[in-house]
Amino acid sequence: MKDNLTSKKWYPWLVVALLWIVALLNYMDRQMLSTMRESMALDIEALESTVEFGKIMAVFMWIYGFMSPVSGIVADRVNRKWLIVGSLAVWSTVTLLMGYAENYSEVYWLRAAMGISEALYIPAALSLIADYFTGKQLSLAIGIHMTGLYMGQAVGGFGAFVAKQLSWQQTFHWFGLVGIIYAVVLMALLYEDKRAPRNENPAAPFSFRKSVGAIGSNIGVLLANGAFWTILFFFATCSIPGWSTKNWLPELFASSLDIPMTEAGPYATITIAFSSFIGVMVGGPLADRWSQRNLRGRIYTSAIGMTMMIPALVLMGYGASLLSAISAGVIFGLGYGLFDSNTMPILCQFVNDRRRATAYGIMNMSGLFIGAVATNILGLLAESGRIGLGFVLMAGALVLAVVLQLALLKPTTLNAE
Repeated sequence: MKDNLTSKKWYPWLVVALLWIVALLNYMDRQMLSTMRESMALDIEALESTVEFGKIMAVFMWIYGFMSPVSGIVADRVNRKWLIVGSLAVWSTVTLLMGYAENYSEVYWLRAAMGISEALYIPAALSLIADYFTGKQLSLAIGIHMTGLYMGQAVGGFGAFVAKQLSWQQTFHWFGLVGIIYAVVLMALLYEDKRAPRNENPAAPFSFRKSVGAIGSNIGVLLANGAFWTILFFFATCSIPGWSTKNWLPELFASSLDIPMTEAGPYATITIAFSSFIGVMVGGPLADRWSQRNLRGRIYTSAIGMTMMIPALVLMGYGASLLSAISAGVIFGLGYGLFDSNTMPILCQFVNDRRRATAYGIMNMSGLFIGAVATNILGLLAESGRIGLGFVLMAGALVLAVVLQLALLKPTTLNAE
């Protein structure tokens, strides 16, 4: 069955479809906690504090960040199918167990465990897709996969609503169970691309010394690549508002618009998720076509998206009406979709397929670490009623990122060898 399935011309798109659902579950399971604080605080008193809640959101990001380079290195050297399946099964089990948490400490450590398991997914998934799509449709394929993340963010935004209808415990139970079942589906349908060899000499016996040496060599090559540092910087800079909107935008909407979290959660997550979906579906094909005429086409598309995010963040910070809040979310989402659909394709122009997962893992680490710092700072600002100021400060950093991206990234190929 395996050979018959993977030989089909449409199988690469089936891989994208299969991973789209994993991406949805990945973001749904992490996002719904941000909208369920009020429900959980009825049983776990410590969650009434935004500062303590910010620590829980941040620990996920710190652990995820530390694990990201490790996950990238592992994904470049093992079968990514089983890495993805195992990651999904573990974080779904953690989600299920979250429904049994009875105190702050248990929620904290389960959130940390989720950071470990979820970190294994993204580098493996994106490098697997990049192996199947080495030509004209890479930005579109990556972009479609990213819409799964946005959809998961949107569905996660209904966590407060579902918890109100059932309970926060049952919400975690059901979502966790869905992921465990889907891991079994992946075992039967997901495979590596055998056209892209993962090891130059797979028959050679395993050597720990050589493996460590190869890992060190790969990281050294990446760190000596000036273009990689530029990509790392603009990715990390965009991660600040990316994570901040995921973790704190529902709280910002609820406080600035004086609406309940059951409304603020869906407004914040669905607005950005839907507009990001549109941004990806426009930005992916646009970048693919533009890059056929100009090797910097994907870079230009990404820069346009980042530029759109700048005024959106200012409007988020100081908007005082539902219209301004939704408008800011739409503009931000459109820009983020243009940016997000082209990050991995741009990386592929400067880093070869043997180091891409490692490179993306390092990028994820930088984005998570700076995002974790921002999450803690926003928690403190929320406590003093100044969370909007944090969103405005993010816009300034994006200006510098756009300038550096356009000035320094000059690719010579669409797919580095």
